Amino acid sequence: MHIETVGSGPDLVLIHGWAMHSDIFAPLTRLLTPHFRIHLVDLPGHGASAHSDDGCGSVDCASALAAMLPRALWVGWSLGGIVSLHAALDHALKVRGIVEIAASPRFVLGPDWPHGVSPDIFAQFGAGLHRDYRGTIERFLALEALGSDHAQAELRGLKTHVFDRGEPSLAALEQGLHTLDTTDLRARLAELAVPSLWIAGRRDRLVPSMALRWSAAQSPQGKFVEFSSGHAPFIGHAAEMADAIVAFAQTLAP
Repeated sequence: MHIETVGSGPDLVLIHGWAMHSDIFAPLTRLLTPHFRIHLVDLPGHGASAHSDDGCGSVDCASALAAMLPRALWVGWSLGGIVSLHAALDHALKVRGIVEIAASPRFVLGPDWPHGVSPDIFAQFGAGLHRDYRGTIERFLALEALGSDHAQAELRGLKTHVFDRGEPSLAALEQGLHTLDTTDLRARLAELAVPSLWIAGRRDRLVPSMALRWSAAQSPQGKFVEFSSGHAPFIGHAAEMADAIVAFAQTLAP
C-alpha cells in the first residue's frame, strides 16, 4: 500500500472510502497537519496503490497497516471506517483511538437494522461497474453528496479527485462493495478497548446519522458528533471536523 506521511506530532492514520484515494482529504489534511504526523493511506487498488497485488479485504488491510505503521489515532471514512474499526478491534495495542466518519458497523438494511441502505443498491453498483465503469462511480459520488447543504460543491470536489491518481481497479471496487454489503460488526462494538468518535452527516443518504449515534452509544468510550452535511462532511465542514478530531485526540492516552 502507498502511504504518504506529512506533518509532525502524534501519529494519525487517514483512510479513504470506496473508489477514492487519500487526496480526497486535502481540505482536512491541511488543517490537521499542524497538529499531527499524518499517514495518508491509499488502499490496495486505489490511487497510488492501484497496481497493488494485495487484497482489499478490510480485515487484511487493517492487519497490514497495523504492522506497517506506528501506534496512532485511526480516522476512517465510509469503507475506510470499516478498516479502522477492524484495526481497533483486532490490533488495539497499535490504536490510540478511532474516528469513524460516516461509517457504520453495518451498512445494509436488515430486519433488525433500519439504519442502512437497501442491498439492491450494492447489487446495482456491482452490475453497473461492468456496463459503465465511470458512470457508475459518478452515480455513487452523486449519492454521497445528496442531501448536503453544499451538494453541488461537494460533488465537484469528489469528481475532481476521484480519477486524478488514475482509475481504481475493478477487482478492488468489487471487493469494496462486497465488504460494504456483508460486514456486520455491531455485536463487536462492546469489545472496543479504545475511545471512539463517530462523526455523522445529518443529511447523509448512505449512512444515516442514527447508525453512528447508535454505534457511539454501544461503544464503551464512544462519542457522537453530527454536522449538517451529506456523506462527505470533511469537504463542506473541514474546519469543524478538524476541531472535533483535535479535541478528541487531546483526550486520548499517549
